[in-house]
Amino acid sequence: MTTERVIRVLAGLFIMASVFLSSIYNDVLLREPTWLWLTLFVGANLFQSGSTRWCLMEKILLKLGVRPGGACGTC
Repeated sequence: MTTERVIRVLAGLFIMASVFLSSIYNDVLLREPTWLWLTLFVGANLFQSGSTRWCLMEKILLKLGVRPGGACGTC
């Protein structure tokens, strides 16, 4: 696993952990829909992207004509 993939996995874990801790200590996630669901989605996608080396946003950007490279290790 490359450093970039480890960073994606750890960032996803930290984001998801912060959402879960916020829901436990603030009791907002289960009581009413909040923007924390979006944060949880982003964290889960970061974790999945780092684990599987597949990113939907990357595929969309490539279809739109954005050049591959930079921080992406799968291009």
